[in-house]
Amino acid sequence: MLKDICWSEDNKLYRLFKSGALLLIPIVLYLIPMGWLKNQHSVCLFKNITGHECYGCGMTRAILSAIHFHFADAFLYNRLFLIVLPLLIYIWAKKIVNLWLEKIVNKNQLRK
Repeated sequence: MLKDICWSEDNKLYRLFKSGALLLIPIVLYLIPMGWLKNQHSVCLFKNITGHECYGCGMTRAILSAIHFHFADAFLYNRLFLIVLPLLIYIWAKKIVNLWLEKIVNKNQLRK
């Protein structure tokens, strides 16, 4: 109960933690070794049942390859990364911008 009160009363600490976590996402994804990821077994239910790849198969490897600037590998894993990666970047950037805009709005409301 005390934790809930502290987090709700101190929005600044929450925003700082959330913005730090959001900014660390690309760094953490970049640090995932591609060699380890390439050797992992697929968790795709469709592929495991039917033996055929679905439209999303290879998307994780494609996104991480693109983050490592291996665009040829990313294209071979899944061509749809050309659509998904820009959307993910847009959503990530929008979250960060909204978080900082919320901070500015809250400061202006406190001044009134």
